[in-house]
Amino acid sequence: MELREKPGLPKALIGLAARLPWWLGLALAAISYLGLQHLTQKPVPAGLQPGQMGSFLMSTLSWALATVGQYLLPLFFGLAALLSAFRRGKAARLHAAAARSQDALDRMSWQDFEILVGEHFRREGFGVTDNGGGGADGGVDVVLRQGNKTYLVQCKHWRALRVGVQPVRELYGVMAAHGASGGFVVTSGEFTEEALRFADGLALTLMTGKALRHSLQAQAGIGPASIEDNDLSVPDCPACGAPMVLRQARGGSTPGKQFWGCSRYAQGHCRATREVD
Repeated sequence: MELREKPGLPKALIGLAARLPWWLGLALAAISYLGLQHLTQKPVPAGLQPGQMGSFLMSTLSWALATVGQYLLPLFFGLAALLSAFRRGKAARLHAAAARSQDALDRMSWQDFEILVGEHFRREGFGVTDNGGGGADGGVDVVLRQGNKTYLVQCKHWRALRVGVQPVRELYGVMAAHGASGGFVVTSGEFTEEALRFADGLALTLMTGKALRHSLQAQAGIGPASIEDNDLSVPDCPACGAPMVLRQARGGSTPGKQFWGCSRYAQGHCRATREVD
């Protein structure tokens, strides 16, 4: 796994603004320029009048800040708009590459993997916010919104290791603390049986790399994922057509038995299941 470096304040601020749509960044650049330029046109008091020290200082300070800000704020929002447009273009390229090649999915960095996952959910109709790589937020990498519901996503770009139960438990705890409607743990690899057992029956979807790629291919309209090394292909849900994810029964008459569950279960949209062939 790669270590994540914390960005400096200027980079963090531009990254925050870059989460806005590029067109909104350009609009804010124009509005900030015109608004601050208007403030610079107001006359500055020519001299200090008795009893008006506070007013004089405020007027002078406002004029000075507006004079500098009329160039800095548009530059800030303009850079953010360019970064936003670049990220959207990069997300589209990553989506196309991963849909066509398993090797492209395996070789991408964890940063690109988070961008890819965000693009996947954006094409599923969610409002997507990149959370900047987790950290003190409990490892939440992407925040999804759909109507008045919020979903939390944790990304694990682990090529060699299977994702265990601990990250899944942590995300579920953050979901409960924030009142999220559901959550997703998405990996480029697979999950341990313990992780699958823990998530079963919860509003928490575990998406393997194969399930993710199957969904990417469906979104790109290039056909189903191929079967490699005699592994199970990922089926479509018989009820809604969404890709399914492999789960494991926790109780009932066949505890421990694996089955396919709809990936939209965590959203409360579909509870369809089917047996593993």
